[in-house]
Amino acid sequence: MRAAAIGSLALSVCLLSACGGRQSASVVIAGSTSVQPYAEILAEEYAVLYPEKVIDIQGGGSSAGITAVESGTAGIGMSSRKLKETEQWLWSVEIAKDGLAVIVNPRNPVQDLTISQIHDIYTGDIANWSELGGPDAKIHIIAREDGSGTRGAFEELVMGDSWITPRATVQNTNGAVRQLVAGDPNSIGFISLGLVDIGEKPVKALRLEGAAATRENVLDGSYPLYRSFLFVAIEEPSGPAMQFIDFIFSPAGRTVLENEGLVTEERRP
Repeated sequence: MRAAAIGSLALSVCLLSACGGRQSASVVIAGSTSVQPYAEILAEEYAVLYPEKVIDIQGGGSSAGITAVESGTAGIGMSSRKLKETEQWLWSVEIAKDGLAVIVNPRNPVQDLTISQIHDIYTGDIANWSELGGPDAKIHIIAREDGSGTRGAFEELVMGDSWITPRATVQNTNGAVRQLVAGDPNSIGFISLGLVDIGEKPVKALRLEGAAATRENVLDGSYPLYRSFLFVAIEEPSGPAMQFIDFIFSPAGRTVLENEGLVTEERRP
């Protein structure tokens, strides 16, 4: 996935078609390191249309981004968590949902698991597929690397205060996780929902709590493994900041996010 490869692109240094060109006042967007790579890609595409605009994307984490907005050091904060009760007064908009799929090999007969069962697999408390109605075979656990946004979402939504077992095989991309699961009938992994059907060999997304891993179920909230990506501000933005948000909700912006594996509403919330 391109978002995982972008890393800490120096967008604040140069998001112009010609770096020596005249720059307008920059829009500073800071916060969630999970939202950051997607914001960077959006800013790249936006710069193609508006080369005179500078979008300064910074990380720091969701709480840091919200604090930056409250202190006036950033015009927009990025958050990959719900706003706390003390933050509810802020203006916010959901730019996308980050859905995660728990995948197994199509030859695995297991179809449906609970979040608790997934948790116990990844802690190592459940070690054999026979404990879940599958074959008598050791579960091969595959996970993303520390620092991955996908792993961070999985830890937040599934693991809570528990640690993923060190016996898990760690991979650096969603594509690598998918490839291993596609070739191993006893494996289990997690990837971005939008990448389930992308690849030469098929994988199977498990139903969770009875709900299928589909875009529609993420949007209506029945599928439990997702989180919202928010833009936050003191008040509804105007000028260049709102122009960038408008681009995100345009067909071009929606396409960028969908291509990166996120789930988007067709209409602006």
